[in-house]
Amino acid sequence: MAEDDRVVFGGVDTHRDVHVAAVVDTAGRVLASSPFRADAAGYEQLRDWLGSHGNLARVGVEGTGSYGAGLARHLMRVGVEVVEVNRPNRQLRRRYGKTDTTDAQAAARAALNGQASGVPKSSDGPVEGIRMLSVARR
Repeated sequence: MAEDDRVVFGGVDTHRDVHVAAVVDTAGRVLASSPFRADAAGYEQLRDWLGSHGNLARVGVEGTGSYGAGLARHLMRVGVEVVEVNRPNRQLRRRYGKTDTTDAQAAARAALNGQASGVPKSSDGPVEGIRMLSVARR
């Protein structure tokens, strides 16, 4: 199969300053992982990097309501399907170790196998309006 025909899935472990991304193929094999700055330029580099490995089907992002919110909005704006990934299973993390890279790989596999299927937080609507009022009041 040519790399142009390969379908890939991405996963991102998000943090304040740096996001770590991983990309897997349809068999769940890790193709690569890399860190990216958590800013607009980094989001664009991350998307281009994921797409350079094949046809990007879906990206699992941790923390779409906090550190991953900007990335999730950016990816959705450019037409990438984004799913919310919950924190990895604590038992698995204890067994295999906890690193940002392994969390990104787990997010990519969760996007692949459908375990991550939540709609990312949109940062609009009534809940966001109430949050804004609460912040202003405080």
